[in-house]
Amino acid sequence: MPTSASPFVADDVILLPPPLTSGGRSLADALAARRTTRDLVATDLPMPLLSSLLWAANGVNRPATQFHAAGRTSASAGNSQEIEVYVLLARGGYRYDPVAGRLDRKAPRDLRELGLTMGQRGVETRAPVQILLVADTSRLSHSSPFKDPGLSDPTITLAYAHFDAGLVAQSIYLFAAANGLAAWLHNCDREGLREALKLVGDERPLYSISVGYPAPHAGA
Repeated sequence: MPTSASPFVADDVILLPPPLTSGGRSLADALAARRTTRDLVATDLPMPLLSSLLWAANGVNRPATQFHAAGRTSASAGNSQEIEVYVLLARGGYRYDPVAGRLDRKAPRDLRELGLTMGQRGVETRAPVQILLVADTSRLSHSSPFKDPGLSDPTITLAYAHFDAGLVAQSIYLFAAANGLAAWLHNCDREGLREALKLVGDERPLYSISVGYPAPHAGA
């Protein structure tokens, strides 16, 4: 349970405050401002802002029905919801649970370096948050009642996963643009993260997105 020092943070669980689902720039303004910014400052994001960022990425925006799971802010092929959002923080690696509104710790150490490839680690970035997009491709073949014959083809299944990860990434970019944050989508150490987060089966890391406040006069 959360400690007395913080109402939200415990050793293995971070309870997220309710996300803010209004405010910020308009969609048109966010589209105009959307950009990649690699120069970030290390300042932590306030918990309400982090919660809202994760909700924008792939949170629940409508309730479950008799035939469908609770809807998400980012679309997915056949409503498979195969993209899982993980959050890499200084205190550890966490899986975002959008239904419960919390982060569950999967690794007790800072994995943000693995969110970059060896060739990228020389790039100046001090992002306080990295959002890791993980695909569980087994969900695509069980996206009933939608029957896409292409989902029996592993090549097409993986293409859907990458496309759906792009939809989540765009939601993150637009939220960042609407709320004065910087975002940078990049490759990651997939094997290192798979091992560190103890991913199994068809779960595979795809991309990581560094998010934080932009450095003064940061360029695109």
